[in-house]
This record gives sequence, C-alpha cells and structure tokens, in this order.
Amino acid sequence: MLQSVLKEENAVVHEALLTHWHPDHINGVPDLLKLCPEVTVYKHQPKDGQSDIEDGQVFRADGATLKAFHTPGHTVDHMSFILQEEDAIFTGDNVLGHGTAVFEDLSTYLSSLKKMKDSVRGRAYPGHGAVITEASTKIGDYINHRQQRENEVLRVLKFGKLDVAASETSPERVSSWTPIQLVKVIYKDVPESLHLSASHGVIQVLNKLEAEGKVEHDGNTGEWQLTAKRPAL
Repeated sequence: MLQSVLKEENAVVHEALLTHWHPDHINGVPDLLKLCPEVTVYKHQPKDGQSDIEDGQVFRADGATLKAFHTPGHTVDHMSFILQEEDAIFTGDNVLGHGTAVFEDLSTYLSSLKKMKDSVRGRAYPGHGAVITEASTKIGDYINHRQQRENEVLRVLKFGKLDVAASETSPERVSSWTPIQLVKVIYKDVPESLHLSASHGVIQVLNKLEAEGKVEHDGNTGEWQLTAKRPAL
C-alpha cells in the first residue's frame, strides 16, 4: 500500500515517527527503509539505529507541524504527537478508536491521559480504530472508566459486593481478596474465559492503590485488603 501511494503521489518519506516499541508499530520499518533508504526513523528511547524523540520536539513538513510529547502508560517509551494546524492529536495506543487500551502502569497512564486531554480540542487519530471526532471527550471517557474500576475495587474490598446502599456501613471484619476473586464480582457479567485477562487490569488498580497507601498486600497468600486503620497514639 505504501509503495503504491508513494508512486501515485511521486513522494518520498524523509522522516518517520514511531509512537512506541510494540511490533505492530515497528515491524514495517524494514520495508520503509527499502522504499526510502534515506529516511530518518525517530523513536523515544531509540534502539536499532533510530534517532531519539525528545519531549516537546517539533517536526515540520509542508503544511504540517507535529509536536511530540512523552505520554508513558501503554509503554514507557510511548509518544503522542500534536498536529498543530488541526489542534488534533495522534494518540498511538494510549487511546484507541474502539474499546479500551492496555497499559503497563496505571498511575503513569492516568497522568498521561490527563496531559493528553488538556492538550487539544480537535480530533484524535488513534493507532487502531476509527478517527475520534472529539479527542478531549473520548480521553475524558477513558479517565472516567479507569476511576470507575478503581472505585469498584475499593467497594468490593470494603463491602464484599458492588451494590451498596448509601446508608450501608462496612463490616467490622476486614476481608481479603485475590485479584481473580475481585474479578468474579466486578466482572460477573463477563464470560469466565475473559476473567484472567481482566485480572491484569485489577492488579494494576491494586498496585496503584497500594502505592497510595489505601490497600495492602500479603505476599504469601496473594490476597489484598484495605489498609488497616492505625490506632491514634
């Protein structure tokens, strides 16, 4: 496809910007180099002879100005790009045109999403899926979805269930849960074949809450519980 487009437009690629290291985003580079041997390939935290992309670096072409900024979360090297002429953003795999994205670290990912949300008012061009008409709204939905999952984990750890009346108080006994037990409550309407996959997201939530001092983890049993309140001295 690229070869036919270049031929049709009588064009040459001089610079290629990679959002992150995942194979589906870099495996086409060898073919690009065959078509355009003089191309300079850029990637944050470069390997294999690539040139580095610095946070805030600006790339210019005829009619287009791209500003790069570091948005780790999906991967540690993940970069997004603002198309300044359109007030639009290339989101890589942090935000998709369908479904939700996977991430390596939830706290870092949320920080990047908030940064992305505040950066543009126009479209989003994701690495997968359809173009997103209102980038800020979509990214806000992603942030709200993650906050919802976090609230659900805390609710189950506190009450042992999701459906809690406003006046209901937590039981005196603190309950402990494994990630897969939490999944069976939070994702009860999801096929069991998908529970293991869902548990990875729950573990990310638990790791974030542990870093914030809200939950604690028993390394021997693999169980998690709300952090016990310390008696006042």
